[in-house]
Amino acid sequence: MAEIPAVMKAVQLVGHGGLDRLEYRDDVPTPVPAAGEVLIDVHACGMNNTDVWVREGAYGTETDPGSVSTWRRGRSTLTFPRIQGADTVGVIAAVGPGVPADRVGERVMVDFSIYHRPEGDDSLADIDYIGHGRDGGYAEYVAVPAENAYEITAAIADAELATFCCAYLTAEQMLDRARLGAGERVLVTGASGGVGSAVVQLARVRGAIPYAVTSAGKEDALRAVGAQDVVLRDAPDLVAEVGRVVDGPVDVVADLVAGPMFNDLLRILRPEGRYTTAGAIGGPVVQLDLRTMYLKQLELHGSSQGTRTAFRRLVRYVSEGAVRPLLDRTFRLSDLREAQRAFLAKAYVGKLVVVPDRHWDLVGAPYAQP
Repeated sequence: MAEIPAVMKAVQLVGHGGLDRLEYRDDVPTPVPAAGEVLIDVHACGMNNTDVWVREGAYGTETDPGSVSTWRRGRSTLTFPRIQGADTVGVIAAVGPGVPADRVGERVMVDFSIYHRPEGDDSLADIDYIGHGRDGGYAEYVAVPAENAYEITAAIADAELATFCCAYLTAEQMLDRARLGAGERVLVTGASGGVGSAVVQLARVRGAIPYAVTSAGKEDALRAVGAQDVVLRDAPDLVAEVGRVVDGPVDVVADLVAGPMFNDLLRILRPEGRYTTAGAIGGPVVQLDLRTMYLKQLELHGSSQGTRTAFRRLVRYVSEGAVRPLLDRTFRLSDLREAQRAFLAKAYVGKLVVVPDRHWDLVGAPYAQP
């Protein structure tokens, strides 16, 4: 392995606010892995909506939705400066005490969740994540718990591998919460994004039938990853359009948009249907007619991140080729502000990925197992 430098290049979030709060620096101390940790030479890191909402402080509080607040609301572990980036892929460059030395050289994908409960306890009541409670992958190096670094030998390029971590784990947890089963129909909003397109694929893995809600121009891409059919989100009557397109009752709604369409989504569900959400890009404060919920015996599930069990399932899906990456484009780490502008424009399908400038020549290169 190459010599590890004392300082590295990284993007630091220095406070809540606009894109100017993201600073690209070349003098950030390279982390040293503590006991039970590994140091990863970062090759790629995927982007997520959480990056933007944390930067903006857009999570609000339970009593004031418009207040500046970060993820976890009132019990935050976020301190500034913070290196964000949850979807880390790279090569183990060094190990801390207690970690076998032969792990150096492994190509890994990182489970970004920080679990505060012991192995075997899959409760997510008290979790954090890498890129929020501790520094993440928008850097040349990152230190993570060794148990969170999973070796991946599948023939997938690094940038493609970085599309899976957060989005697919979040999607799998949504479907776990809703107990989506084979033969059931699931309506997926925000289907062209990272989590939405992951829900479509993971629904197919379960033998379910996904229908995608998206904007015009993205229909073919979503059908290509498994959508049975597509509903345009700007249809004048969403309920009627879903009734026209979907061949049968909707068992589950997997919603990442919320906003004005929320109550229509509950109307679309069959009696005893299940609603699951892990995002609200269309607006987090919604109108709900409780009669729709209780007269139809509906279940409403909130979901965030995922369990160790779900991540290991995801690693298996990736290794078996059961899911495929949906990489729209890559950006240099030094261009992270521009990458977030593109992310906010939403004119893409799948994921955007950031690559440290010194590894830019690896973009698109096939992975060759050592």
